Amino acid sequence: MLVRIISSVVLFPILFALVYYGGLPLKIGTIFVSIVGMYEFYKAICKKIMPIHYLGFVFSTIYLLVLDTIFFQIADLIVGAFLLLSLIFMVFNYKKTSIFDVALTFFGVCYIPLMFSTVYLIRGLDYGSYTVWLPFICAWACDTGAYFTGITIGKHKLTPELSPKKTIEGAIGGVLFAAIFCGIYGLFIASKEIEIEHIFNNSTITIISFVLLGIIGAIFAQFGDLTASATKRRFNIKDYGNLIPGHGGILDRFDSVIFTSGICYILLKIIDIYHFFI
Repeated sequence: MLVRIISSVVLFPILFALVYYGGLPLKIGTIFVSIVGMYEFYKAICKKIMPIHYLGFVFSTIYLLVLDTIFFQIADLIVGAFLLLSLIFMVFNYKKTSIFDVALTFFGVCYIPLMFSTVYLIRGLDYGSYTVWLPFICAWACDTGAYFTGITIGKHKLTPELSPKKTIEGAIGGVLFAAIFCGIYGLFIASKEIEIEHIFNNSTITIISFVLLGIIGAIFAQFGDLTASATKRRFNIKDYGNLIPGHGGILDRFDSVIFTSGICYILLKIIDIYHFFI
């Protein structure tokens, strides 16, 4: 536990600085987390890095580099080109590369860099300097709340075969913690009367919206964690890696954030589109 705490104390200022400043530092951080996460994912499933996986690394880097440029308008073409080239690669290396390898490589790109890039995309919204913290609050408040609620009053197993230590009470506690912390953050935002209120109309709606985002985000955070657990159990590994002492690998630390950032980005874009038409 001490090693886990020390790692968190060291990493949190780095993460805070990257998210706070946004722009190029956050983009570099996003590329780093994505590529390392993909490496851990491919290594966990295939037990080694295959040649086609490098194609995934290259195209993921290209995709992340064009996020806030004019070329992002053709991001779908980049993803499509990656899939086509992967299939062509399989043709020329059919003895060593199967359709499973192509599918796994493509899925790894969609699962990690494409989903995690939504952190950067949220930060790039007009009000992103405030809402970009929501995925992290949702994920880590949920994780903390689920842990302490589970060890305190947890009795009914949530997914005994998949994650024996998780309980229904812990899951509910995680959602409540996330809702409370997001609500407190919404209260902070409202008290500052900053420009985000033009999106949520007024202080009350700001707080309620953040609470709802916390609830939805926490639910998806738990699915993110269980998705990682299902993968690790299926391939009989404890952690994706050992890059972060006490936490495991990049994916072990960011498995929930990948899901919460994705759903938060979708919901924030829906809110943005709604206000555009009214």
